[in-house]
Amino acid sequence: MASERFYRRGSINSLQSNTSDEDMVEIAGEPLDFSLADDVPPLDREPEKEHTVYNGAGMNGARKIMDFFDEPVPGVGTYEDFNTIDWVREKSRDRDRHREIASKSKESLCALIKGLSDAFSGWLVMLLVGLMAGTIAGLIDMTSNWMTDLKEGVCLVGFWYNHEHCCWTSDEITFEQRDKCPEWKTWSELFLNQSNGAGAYILNYFLYVSWALAFAFLAVSLVRVFAPYACGSGIPEIKTILSGFIIRGYLGKWTLIIKTITLVLAVSSGLSLGKEGPLVHVACCCGNIVCHLFTKYRKNEAKRREVLSAAAAAGVSVAFGAPIGGVLFSLEEVSYYFPLKTLWRSFFAALVAAFTLRSINPFRNSGLVLFFVEFHRPWHLLELIPFILLGIFGGLWGAFFIRANIAWCKRRKTTVLGRYPVLEVLIVTAITGIIAFPNNFTRMSTSGLISELFNDCGLLDSSPLCDYVNEANSTKTIDNLPDRAAGKGVYATIWQLALALLFKIFITIFTFGIKVPSGLFIPSMAVGAIAGRLLGVGMEQLAYYHRDWVIFKGWCNPGADCITPGLYAMVGAAACLGGVTRMTVSLVVIMFELTGGLEYIVPLMAAAMTSKWVSDAIGREGIYEAHIRLNGYPFLEAKEEFTHKTLAMDVMRPRRNDPPLTSLTQDGMKVEDIEAIINETTYSGFPVIVSKESQRLVGFVLRRDLIISIENGRQRQDGIVSTSIIYFTEHPPVQLPDNPAALKLRTILDLSPFTVTDHTPMEIVIDIFCKLGLRQCLVTHNGRLLGIITKKDILKHIAQMANQDPDSIMFN
Repeated sequence: MASERFYRRGSINSLQSNTSDEDMVEIAGEPLDFSLADDVPPLDREPEKEHTVYNGAGMNGARKIMDFFDEPVPGVGTYEDFNTIDWVREKSRDRDRHREIASKSKESLCALIKGLSDAFSGWLVMLLVGLMAGTIAGLIDMTSNWMTDLKEGVCLVGFWYNHEHCCWTSDEITFEQRDKCPEWKTWSELFLNQSNGAGAYILNYFLYVSWALAFAFLAVSLVRVFAPYACGSGIPEIKTILSGFIIRGYLGKWTLIIKTITLVLAVSSGLSLGKEGPLVHVACCCGNIVCHLFTKYRKNEAKRREVLSAAAAAGVSVAFGAPIGGVLFSLEEVSYYFPLKTLWRSFFAALVAAFTLRSINPFRNSGLVLFFVEFHRPWHLLELIPFILLGIFGGLWGAFFIRANIAWCKRRKTTVLGRYPVLEVLIVTAITGIIAFPNNFTRMSTSGLISELFNDCGLLDSSPLCDYVNEANSTKTIDNLPDRAAGKGVYATIWQLALALLFKIFITIFTFGIKVPSGLFIPSMAVGAIAGRLLGVGMEQLAYYHRDWVIFKGWCNPGADCITPGLYAMVGAAACLGGVTRMTVSLVVIMFELTGGLEYIVPLMAAAMTSKWVSDAIGREGIYEAHIRLNGYPFLEAKEEFTHKTLAMDVMRPRRNDPPLTSLTQDGMKVEDIEAIINETTYSGFPVIVSKESQRLVGFVLRRDLIISIENGRQRQDGIVSTSIIYFTEHPPVQLPDNPAALKLRTILDLSPFTVTDHTPMEIVIDIFCKLGLRQCLVTHNGRLLGIITKKDILKHIAQMANQDPDSIMFN
């Protein structure tokens, strides 16, 4: 039996659950505790008391006879925080609403217009979500680019220009030195009037770290004070919410505002994180806020989650400029319920978001592609071998990162850093800034680093990555350069890139999970791009010096352009991102939309698939699933298969030697009897049976609906007292004049609860829970009620079958 909890009887408004996610939940420094009830935490809890009492006394409102069939009870059918929605009930409500609109539309022109507006409202919601997501993403891109460059200097003609845009307006630059112009001043040039020397280097170094610490401190402070839910990536929580879980405030307006501001600050601080994952959270916040403007989405949690699935697609669309990849990402990675209608609307939302971002043009290149590539030679079949090697590296890196990051996150909870998140952010930022500044490839923004690694070197490129020895008698065109011997700049760069690779691998482990908005897409891609570029340069030099080797003979002739190092960087980026997230189809589509490299799909597919195979062989969970399990969210992974031969009777409660199942009878129980059951248990609902003797099942009633209905009955119906009889039958018997008035609650009874027999295999039960999104199902034997199985019982059973402690993984 669960531990005893008591409920205080208060105003009805205190028990009603506003379906808005606007209310903030203060969780800073406190772990979320979901262990208070099976699915529902205590209602109307007073924070200063351990227990509150629901005693059913002292309600004397206006008295009138109330039939709950004709007059709906306010608050019934809504959900508490940290509760799981009933997908079956929500879909049934939506079907009833559609039938009512369809029947009324035949009666009058006004009703017909109302029905058409209801049908069009879904597309209008997608339009608004796309516009909001695209606009916010454009502002984030422009502001973060400016603040990133602010750590190194300032533009004299306009402090709001970043380095690149400042020099675009200059007439005194050359193409080779297009990043140097008199309008842009580094801090040493501004304060010391010199750009070289020990003093200038130390000043630039100091201000670089100081700006980084200032941005990071402001970001973590805003998150901690105003919106604790604005930290992290957001994708694990989005997946959990889309599966039917409710986390109020996670998609509210304060979370949106603070996450937008702090995302800019976190990216600008130079931490090893990206803005792409948090942009999915930002887009879902936009979707949730827009839903409150439309009744059919505001009052139906299942319909709202269809909008959130489309919003996630819009988030990826603006994060990478990849609308098709965004739709596939929502389908493959985050969505729990994705009907065909949602696919179309996701496509429309991603289209509008991408169009809006293109109109804002934050990169000032009149394009959506973030890392445009233009490789001039197709890949050769034998190059699949190094591409597969990159896939293996990506799988190994992904598995290593997940294990190391989860281990560190667990340790964080038991160390001083876990109790002082601001201190942790400042320490990580200081270490990142101090180590990153001396290396040009870690000092620059991660997006700029990836763009440079993807670049195919030409004669006019001034990057040290392109410092090759040019043959004086070469007659090749600029766009078709032969493989050349590496110069001193390339060899020096290889060492810098190797150090940058080690730095990125280890610092990302400690960065992902700190209390600022932090995405993982760009850091993972950077690790893979560095590894790929190093391998690409190595292959290029092998081909140049050893053309007579078997692997190069026949296709790599002298003077030919055989190897493209930038292509290897692109494949490596896809491999590492796939190893961490376990994405496949959506990853490949995002990559070719991100780079414009349509003809390189096969290398990307080979690397992504190899990466997934290798990482799955080491551990089945991706990074988002691992964090869901770490946080103890009640999430059933539909991709996993249950292979054990257990039955429903092995998992249901009550177990052997447990007290009997708490149930209600359809008639004969008094108000005080049900109040006593509510006080003595913490169950989220109760089965209703014909009688204690027969145990024949009638239906299922939720605890919250019971409390609210009894409250309403006392306020609004004459004669309801503690000795009043509660009926769940359709036609209650006629009451004698001397008896107190009866309370009819059949309207809150679920007459079609999902049931299975006690000999149903658990693999079927789990499949049913995943496909129907059930909260609980009842177990019967020959029509008699035996027990109940909840989603949490299934999660604990799966953990037990995996030789894990069931209580250790739930609700940490």
